[in-house]
Amino acid sequence: MEKFTIICPCCDASLTVDAETGTILVHEEKKKILGSFEDLKGSLAKQKETREQIFAQEMSSQKDRERLLEEKFKEALKRADKDSDKPFRNPLDME
Repeated sequence: MEKFTIICPCCDASLTVDAETGTILVHEEKKKILGSFEDLKGSLAKQKETREQIFAQEMSSQKDRERLLEEKFKEALKRADKDSDKPFRNPLDME
């Protein structure tokens, strides 16, 4: 009985396949290397710092966004007051 050993490209598992029938005889998952507690703790600290930076950026952009929207609204009001003597014409209603 001839067997083939194949390494899965997705999960790096080892599959032993029978050559005649094509059935999987053995499936062995790749052993995961466990990091130390200190490594995991450092990784979590980096993730927390990244989240805090992103949150601070979003908060500052929201403050700036409110000011920008207020300016756009004032400009639109000025334009509406300036064009108030002209009736509104829908560009799709052109004949």
